[in-house]
Amino acid sequence: MSDPTLNTPWLPHVVVAAIVERDGKFLLVEEETTEGLRLNQPAGHWERGETLIDAVRREALEETAHHVEPRAVLGCYTTHYARRDITYLRFAYICEAVSFEADRALDTCIVRALWLTANELSASPIPHRSPLVMRCVEDYLAGRRFPLDFVSHA
Repeated sequence: MSDPTLNTPWLPHVVVAAIVERDGKFLLVEEETTEGLRLNQPAGHWERGETLIDAVRREALEETAHHVEPRAVLGCYTTHYARRDITYLRFAYICEAVSFEADRALDTCIVRALWLTANELSASPIPHRSPLVMRCVEDYLAGRRFPLDFVSHA
């Protein structure tokens, strides 16, 4: 018997995430997901016609009302959700919050944006959206950095 998945193209979901730290706290979102309330960095899908840098700026603004400016690449990560058979390819950017639109409405799935220390994030009773949430904070705190031109668009 043949495996029907061998004839199905495998396409990872490409996403961006903004790692924003200010005064020892990280910008995060509480978001409603199909699995319930989760904590995540401002993150979302890369859309057609955007650069990854455009996408991370847009996602951060839509989810937190913060305008951010990418300063470095933190890394490129993958995670697989076996239950839904989805693989995510995450480009994480270290960003600086440069301004805030207090009256801006957030994306419908976002409950709120908040600032947490690494310890508060680690101890939060709200589950993380993926294992990459804490991994990105740990890599940031360890000093991991790549120049923005590490990822190029032709």
